[in-house]
Amino acid sequence: MSAVDFLAQEKVWFDKPRYDEAERRFYEHMNGSSQPNVGANTILQDIARARENIQKSLAGSTTSGGSTADQGELVSRIKSLELENQSLHKVVDDLRAALSKLECRVSVLEKSPAAVTPAPSVPYTNGTTVQKSSAPIKEEEDDDDDIDLFGSDEDEEAEKLKEQRLKEYAEKKAKKPVIIAKSSILLDVKPWDDETDMAKLEECVRSVQADGLLWGTSKLVPVGYGIKKLQIACVVEDDKVGTDMLEEEITKFEDYVSTFHIAAFKNFT
Repeated sequence: MSAVDFLAQEKVWFDKPRYDEAERRFYEHMNGSSQPNVGANTILQDIARARENIQKSLAGSTTSGGSTADQGELVSRIKSLELENQSLHKVVDDLRAALSKLECRVSVLEKSPAAVTPAPSVPYTNGTTVQKSSAPIKEEEDDDDDIDLFGSDEDEEAEKLKEQRLKEYAEKKAKKPVIIAKSSILLDVKPWDDETDMAKLEECVRSVQADGLLWGTSKLVPVGYGIKKLQIACVVEDDKVGTDMLEEEITKFEDYVSTFHIAAFKNFT
């Protein structure tokens, strides 16, 4: 007989532990269902009472804190209203003072005699009358002048005399020397570095020539770090030479010239 056949004929209760476990749980449930429910209800009641006490205490503290905050806010609002009331009183007082000054000024102007004195009309009337009366006299004088007894000769002589005087005035004006406006300018011309040939730089600057431009004295002024700048003076006629032209012509020598500045400027005639 094989093992399989033996096990098939053997009557063994393999599921007994499972049935035992189910039976144990059933009896435990039947015996302990009433006691845990009573304990759970007691715990729930205690929790509810504790929660209610906590809520009451929190509500009391919130109410007291809220009342304190409300009182502080009320006090601050009262103070702000008092300050606003004081400022409004001050504004009203200023307006009253200004109004009283204005009323005093108006009363003074109303009482002054200059306000009610009419404009004098008699002098103007008299003046108009005098002008009317003098007008016929002037017309009579003009009529007398119209009577030309020696007319043509005197007119020709007066015209010749007038032309002669105009000619003499024109000649005198032409002989009068014309005043030329000039300016004295002191220029600062800086090189690129201490190795720049300053003699060549000055030669380039003096090579700038124009009608109304006269170069003057020059000197080398130390700047720093062994670098020297060329300071040169010139006189220019304002109508012919301007500083823009000088700057444009001098800065063309860009191999030697780094910057160009006007150190001094003086007008003279």
